[in-house]
Amino acid sequence: MSEMFHIVIPARYASTRLPGKALRPIGDKPMVAWVWERAMQAGADRVLIATDHERIADEMTARGADVVMTDPEHASGTDRLAEVADKLALRADQIVVNLQGDEPLMPVANIQHVAAMLSERPGADMATLMEPLDHAHAQLPSVVKVVASNSGRAMYFSRSPIPAQRDNSPPAPMCRHVGLYAYRAGFLAQFVSWEPSQIEASESLEQLRALAYDAHIQIDLAPEPVPAGVDTEEDLAAIRRLLAAGS
Repeated sequence: MSEMFHIVIPARYASTRLPGKALRPIGDKPMVAWVWERAMQAGADRVLIATDHERIADEMTARGADVVMTDPEHASGTDRLAEVADKLALRADQIVVNLQGDEPLMPVANIQHVAAMLSERPGADMATLMEPLDHAHAQLPSVVKVVASNSGRAMYFSRSPIPAQRDNSPPAPMCRHVGLYAYRAGFLAQFVSWEPSQIEASESLEQLRALAYDAHIQIDLAPEPVPAGVDTEEDLAAIRRLLAAGS
């Protein structure tokens, strides 16, 4: 990649389904440390942990990470990201990758690819990834579906199966959205200034705010398969098994 980029890992302490999630141990270190170590392999100009909690800050600072304290009242990781970009006084055109703090197995190639996508498309505001989805899993509201244009521009995201299959029409391929994003710093500031949209509230999907305001979201197939993130105790147990087995 010719253009440098920053990686910010939002790591909130409070989690409704899994309290203290970022610090839950996986093997010999907390989950957020696994995420940070992946990020450090991606060739970014800088990797930062954005947190609202001293315990996370102390743990990761002790491990050598750059940590930025952010407002505990933020509604989302994107708000936390925008605060970091503002504190660092990033230029409007600089690329910031949002790597979720509960994705300890995110392939490094995917992090690099999402940054490169934005670097290569000056007209795009955001970039993200998708994966083929088999129709058996399409009914799950927890699996976010996406439809893209022929040029790779995201058209819509939904918790419902999209595209729908009408009567006996041939089923179109379906894709699930992978929650890894790259933004331009200037767009981040713009995004958090917008009022949430009705479709965003209806689907409970923040990326729909960008589409409601006509932002350009570039999307591509993930270069490498994306293992599940961690939302529940069951997810955490599964990740522990995978990493214990040397995945």
